[in-house]
Amino acid sequence: MAESVYKVIELVGTSTESWEKAAKAAVERAAESLRDLRIAEVVEQDLQIQNGRVELYRCKVKVSFKYEKESD
Repeated sequence: MAESVYKVIELVGTSTESWEKAAKAAVERAAESLRDLRIAEVVEQDLQIQNGRVELYRCKVKVSFKYEKESD
């Protein structure tokens, strides 16, 4: 089996409903332009608050995908 290399990027997903939906939004958007996503790790969660109410859930997510050499 050949050795593989994976690239890791960090994304922030948002949702007005939940952290789970915020993380899902980040992964699904990444999947629109990246191939072969492998692992997503939630590394941070926070809230945007306005007038004492939660307005937005935010998840910082590290996503890995297989790194492919660009063709010459």
